[in-house]
Amino acid sequence: MPEADGTGVGASSWRSNKISVPRRPNYLVVGEILRPHGVRGELRMRVLTEQPDRLPQLDHVYLADAPDDAAPARRALNGVRFNKSYALLSFAGCRDRNEAELLRGKVVMISADQAAPLEEGQYYLFDLIGLRVIADQIEIGRISEVLQTGANDVYIVEGEEYGEVLVPAHDETIQSINFEAGIINMALPEGLLPPR
Repeated sequence: MPEADGTGVGASSWRSNKISVPRRPNYLVVGEILRPHGVRGELRMRVLTEQPDRLPQLDHVYLADAPDDAAPARRALNGVRFNKSYALLSFAGCRDRNEAELLRGKVVMISADQAAPLEEGQYYLFDLIGLRVIADQIEIGRISEVLQTGANDVYIVEGEEYGEVLVPAHDETIQSINFEAGIINMALPEGLLPPR
């Protein structure tokens, strides 16, 4: 199965009865600030990207109260280092624990143009929203949401004939993805669809 970067914010939280082709989001979530670290303004961040090694290369990030914030605040980064599974961030102008405390709970995002270029065969999860799912030459519906379960992703497919169907996404079910045509061909496990 093609790889996906977990920075596909919106793919697992966007939901609508009317499926439309997604527009590429302006920002991608890379982390969440948990708390101040020490007394010099450093912050502990939960890493929410599959490419944390790119974080030290950034000269700025965007902070917001929620991933769908239309106008996140740009903050210059002085440095990024890692402690166990967390990232420790130093922001310009954040000099002590009191200033760092004001950033607790903020979502850390990058702009879409800061995202790592994808290799051939890779895609972001939000790119799947709106794709038509075809199985055995029958259109099942369109992907409305992608759930990340840990074991494998699950596509929520909505269509008129079958309603809402949960489809496991892995090497055995995904046959091909054609983003230009807006189609994903899948082999569904027997018994997954309700009888017609």
